Amino acid sequence: MPHVLVAGVVHPAGLDLLARAPGVTVHHVAENGPRAFLPHLAEANALIVRTQPVDHEVLARAPRLRLVSRHGVGTDSVDTAALRARGIALAVVGDVNSRSVAEHAMMLILACAKRLRMADHAVRQPDRWNWRNGMEPVELAGRRLLILGYGRIGRHLARMADAFGMKVRAFSPSVEAAGWPDGPATPVGLDEGLAWADVVAVSAPKRAQPLLGAAELARLKPAAILVNTARGGVVDEAALVAALREGRLAAAGLDVFEDEPPAPDHPLLALDQVILTPHIGGVTAEAAERMSVRSAQNVLDFLDGRLDPTMVVPL
Repeated sequence: MPHVLVAGVVHPAGLDLLARAPGVTVHHVAENGPRAFLPHLAEANALIVRTQPVDHEVLARAPRLRLVSRHGVGTDSVDTAALRARGIALAVVGDVNSRSVAEHAMMLILACAKRLRMADHAVRQPDRWNWRNGMEPVELAGRRLLILGYGRIGRHLARMADAFGMKVRAFSPSVEAAGWPDGPATPVGLDEGLAWADVVAVSAPKRAQPLLGAAELARLKPAAILVNTARGGVVDEAALVAALREGRLAAAGLDVFEDEPPAPDHPLLALDQVILTPHIGGVTAEAAERMSVRSAQNVLDFLDGRLDPTMVVPL
């Protein structure tokens, strides 16, 4: 009888779907810790996992494992080469949270443009009330938005920004090579786009080196805003902190970090011009339910030999 291990906090809808499936046993480890599920891997034929690393240590404890079903769309926490070597399939949930992440990116853009954190402090700390007279908040209409990565999230964000009256360009060589889609964003090179932009929103996947390092950040205007809802490490955090401290960048909104959670003494936490959120762009109640159900359905479909090929990650 196939055995499914679910690692981490997931919406009950996916657990209910697994519980109702005939001929399947399920064990749920609700703790989100990166190693909490390891003692329960030996019997697992399929593993549903959130952001916990799936590496050689995990696979060494899982001799029966045939499928890793990601409770999300990213694969940077999974050692795909190790899966390939073992012949273990990898599935993701598809387009279930792209609108949610785009909404979160738009919220961070607005919060930075309106200097939300400093405005909140001005009300809570009476001696700062006159901060308002500095007229730091800016309007978005007419501002230039550069989106780095123009997949589903980037395209949703482009439409939202267009509704605010922003001018939108996007950097995405892979999309441009495949044929640029209709919509408000026009393609642009990275260097040109950075120099042009008033706001930069990162929706690009993580790679070996940061997409935005010190050299790239130096091309931005001092009044520019940077928002990252993609992955920690896409933006060089040390270079970002330096740019903010030195006044070479006006504000930043970050939902993702190189280390999650960031250390209590991380310099980003001390900067008033930075809005921080705990990697929640894709975990609204609605998106969490969709991810839970889809990751569970991927397991059941795999066990039945009918997993949707669009959910399978080539290894």
